[in-house]
Amino acid sequence: MLLEKLSNASGVSGNEKEIRQVIKDEVTPLVDEVSTDSMGNLFAVKKGSDSGLKVMLAAHMDEVGLFIDFVEGSGFVRFKKIGGLDDRILLSKKVYIGENKTPGVIGLKPIHFGNKGSVVGSDDMFIDVGASAKDDKLAKAGDTATFATKLVQSGDILRGKAFDDRAGCGVIIELLKNSYPFTLVGVFTVQEELGMRGARIAAYAVNPDFAFTLEGTTAGDTPTKRDVSPSTNMGAGPAITIMDRSFISDKRLVNLLTDTAKRDNIPYQFKRTVTGGTDSGAIHLQQGGIPSVTVAVPVRYIHSPVSLMNINDFNNAVVLMDKTLQRVPEI
Repeated sequence: MLLEKLSNASGVSGNEKEIRQVIKDEVTPLVDEVSTDSMGNLFAVKKGSDSGLKVMLAAHMDEVGLFIDFVEGSGFVRFKKIGGLDDRILLSKKVYIGENKTPGVIGLKPIHFGNKGSVVGSDDMFIDVGASAKDDKLAKAGDTATFATKLVQSGDILRGKAFDDRAGCGVIIELLKNSYPFTLVGVFTVQEELGMRGARIAAYAVNPDFAFTLEGTTAGDTPTKRDVSPSTNMGAGPAITIMDRSFISDKRLVNLLTDTAKRDNIPYQFKRTVTGGTDSGAIHLQQGGIPSVTVAVPVRYIHSPVSLMNINDFNNAVVLMDKTLQRVPEI
């Protein structure tokens, strides 16, 4: 299963080697050219009959995780957070460290010693790898750690890690199986969780006529203290972004997406919050300006060890994008 491969692979920001290879293996048979730039972005180019039009699809490979900054003589591993991680979700979580995937557990002194009733910061936590002394074979400074979560499917619901943004990566891979009357460039970017760094470089290099960012976004349909509109609803279809803190979507692309969804009876929704940002925030500012839009799969509990996603939302995102791309020359 494609999403299982993508979700299970490691790829913390700045160390996307494993997930990049997984994606490269998937896209190489589908496209005309595959390359990687000096920053680690992966480019998959599929040429079309119309050489005058170029469309970029972007999704970031990286995921939130941990950076090992120190290993104590006792063998306990200290870490820093990479990306937006809430300290409250870290304690007692299982992780894999480094290329050897050393298993560990995020620990803290127990409530018996004075932590009861307080949220402890990550600087006071550590990873226990079961060692009694420092051992570079188990963990060393400079390693990264990912959550030890394997994808499981229950009916239409997938439970796994890094759907932000392996969901978007999966959508692009599915789209690269199709042919369009223009050059399609699938870009799998790095370091989005650290400020959309890879997308900035990639978009400048590609300089497309139009860009679509494929994402996994917050599904805010969980219980709240009062009745408020959620960001998106899981199971209601892919979400189109009108604006967020990083950019405003190109109106032509928004209209093309919504008109296509209505015409082909594809469920969709609008993202109803303007917080957060995506690679579109970096892409639309490159060169002379690149018309951009973000289409996202709703995901509950992003930036956590376990997320939930409805497979129907993913499949409908693929269909919506496919039908929309066929109409891009109409713009």
